[in-house]
Amino acid sequence: MTRPGECRIVTVERRLAAVIKAQVPFREIPAAQRLLRARIAAAVRSLDVGPLGRTFTLWRPPVDGRLDMEPGILVSRGFEPVGEVVPSALPAGRAAHFLLVGSYEGIPGAWQALFAWCAEQRLKLADVNWEIYGEWNDDPAKLE
Repeated sequence: MTRPGECRIVTVERRLAAVIKAQVPFREIPAAQRLLRARIAAAVRSLDVGPLGRTFTLWRPPVDGRLDMEPGILVSRGFEPVGEVVPSALPAGRAAHFLLVGSYEGIPGAWQALFAWCAEQRLKLADVNWEIYGEWNDDPAKLE
């Protein structure tokens, strides 16, 4: 189990998801996250995807100030696309892992710490990144 603030390598299995794919300028990421998550939540109610899991964002390295991202929710089985909500998956394999506990404002620093650790370890990055969010809590100190 990863402790808060600790970096380590974990082995993960492929996990099915419902996502909306978007390319978003950095300054618009928070608003885009809120908008796209609301659309995903509305769409998955009509899908037969089994029990829902945690929400997440999969992203690739930015190009020209835009982030190629897939905000989504983990699902239990595949489905046919519904409008802009499409099937996707978090990949299987070895992954560098960092557990952030606290306000989501700490996410950029968590990524910096994880990427610095990967560089120190001389790890080759796959250019596919994701963050999985814990249950919402009004106390930022309890957010994961």
